[in-house]
Amino acid sequence: MGPDILDPDDHRLIHALSASLRPALNRYFLRRRMSPLDAEDAVQEVFARLSKRPGLSKLHNVEGYLFEAAASVAVDHHRRAASRQADAHDHYDDALHATYHYGPDRDVEGRQQLSIALKALLKLPEKTRTVVILSRLEQLRHAEIARRLGISTSAVEKHLAKALLHISRHVEERV
Repeated sequence: MGPDILDPDDHRLIHALSASLRPALNRYFLRRRMSPLDAEDAVQEVFARLSKRPGLSKLHNVEGYLFEAAASVAVDHHRRAASRQADAHDHYDDALHATYHYGPDRDVEGRQQLSIALKALLKLPEKTRTVVILSRLEQLRHAEIARRLGISTSAVEKHLAKALLHISRHVEERV
């Protein structure tokens, strides 16, 4: 038999192993800190490697061989991830990263809302406006804002609530 043709006994054995051990292999890879998608890919890789092993059905401990292959796949996966610095990359998620095309009318509407919100912000008392700017634009924590302005964190929260209510009312009235 050629190297690309799987022995019928090996073929049946791989199907049987896949049916019985796929969930265990998947858990094996998940415990090794793989994402669910990477774990499923790794399971596939194990069975791809098994299908290339001639005489698989003649092995005495096929399950042991399968998990040795799984360990090898896990090591390969982590080496590739390290060499590509996979931990330094964000994974793509449609819900977070998908872009939507908005027409020019949506852009104009957004600019109008921003202008209204800015005008409403400028109408607020100076301390309330400062709290909003420090919180939303400079992204400071409430405790840091309170320390800088010499007020309590409760006062910071009250200023923010007052400002957000004021701004949202102005935007809703004019849109």
